[in-house]
Amino acid sequence: MAIKITGSGSYIPTQVVTNTDFARHQFLNEDGSTFAVPNDVIAEKFLDITGIEERRYVENNLNTSDIAFFAGEKAIENANLDKETLDYIIVAHNFGDVRHGAIQSDTVPSVASRVKNKLKIKNPKCVAYDVMFGCPGWIEGMIQAQAFIRAGMAKKCLVIGAETLSRVVDIHDRDSMIYSDGAGATVLELTEGDDGILSHETASFTYEESNFLFFEKSYNKDHNPDVRYIKMHGRKIYEFALNQVPAAMKSCLEKSGIPIADLKKILIHQANEKMDEAIVQRFYKLYQLTPPENVMPMNIKKLGNSSVATVPTLYDLILKGEIENQEINKGDVILFASVGAGMNINAFVYRF
Repeated sequence: MAIKITGSGSYIPTQVVTNTDFARHQFLNEDGSTFAVPNDVIAEKFLDITGIEERRYVENNLNTSDIAFFAGEKAIENANLDKETLDYIIVAHNFGDVRHGAIQSDTVPSVASRVKNKLKIKNPKCVAYDVMFGCPGWIEGMIQAQAFIRAGMAKKCLVIGAETLSRVVDIHDRDSMIYSDGAGATVLELTEGDDGILSHETASFTYEESNFLFFEKSYNKDHNPDVRYIKMHGRKIYEFALNQVPAAMKSCLEKSGIPIADLKKILIHQANEKMDEAIVQRFYKLYQLTPPENVMPMNIKKLGNSSVATVPTLYDLILKGEIENQEINKGDVILFASVGAGMNINAFVYRF
């Protein structure tokens, strides 16, 4: 028995927002004071740290459930699947549908229910529900889906990661430049063979770390203090990720029984280029090795950090030949990994 990804799809929003587009923003410190340096210096430093040159935002008429549907529909088509045979639709997100110009998150009904409705699936035994697990949400959805399949509760699951972070950022916070919108989806099925998902790892660090990402009022003191935006303690997240993620990746790989020499790709959450590079360096250092060339594909340069959507989008784009000098071949072993709000970490090892 194998639990394999049989189809993938993604939706890349059409609005391209470059770093220079932030030149007219008024960035402020947490206390509301202005920065001593101009925006072009802020943007230059931001690029050096994150590797992000541009990001994508959804059009005003689209919501998270819309782009989740777009990606899910593509994954179903790619899998050549009868949508009525799906047992589960699992949608990972963090903020639900936040309409353009609105200040509320809408999760009633769930995003997964809305996606199922948009897919026009009639089968009531196709169960649709949401996962809120920070940026690692899509990987956690995959872990849950494979657990349902192993338990005999399902044979086919659609797992989607979708987010419209552009709707929940404080434009006066320079950290807002890191975030973007997007959606990625995969179909997971019970098939013959011994490939597919081989092992997984999940952890939630909440004793001291739960509020490293949080909601808070705008840095602009003239804004309504009751309207909240996504905020983060960037340095704490960076240190946490470097201290905890490599060990979780190693534990996951060891559970699979696959030697590190056979690992072909690491598809890690596209959060921050420097941070991801440091995580992978530390991971290989645990084996007294240095990372092989091209082991970590990246698309953050053009797409930014779309939270739950980064990993499935990256996977789909590689398969479709849209990531330069990157490919996945039959038999390749891939380590999927993520870290995010919660603070949550997860990973799974997959033989393609």
